[in-house]
Amino acid sequence: MEKHPAEMYKDHLRPFLYSKLEEFKILGYDDVEHESLWSYLIHKKWKQKKELPLYELAGNILSVKIGDFMNYATVEAFKSSNWLESDEGQEALDELLR
Repeated sequence: MEKHPAEMYKDHLRPFLYSKLEEFKILGYDDVEHESLWSYLIHKKWKQKKELPLYELAGNILSVKIGDFMNYATVEAFKSSNWLESDEGQEALDELLR
């Protein structure tokens, strides 16, 4: 898979990422990881694979809202989850389809 153009600035953007993670911790979201925030930025915020100036990338990081990130994280968790294959998931599905 082709790398996103922002990948070459990842080391330069690390202080901004950690600043945003600290903000999330202050808001009570202690479990957000560096890589999951980076994944959100690459796959959602910078979806078009165009090269942006460094200052714009930094501004995008600092403007991430916790609600937007949590929506993305929730959808990704459901995409990768095998919950529907579990007994609990099957019972919930059966209940919904009645």
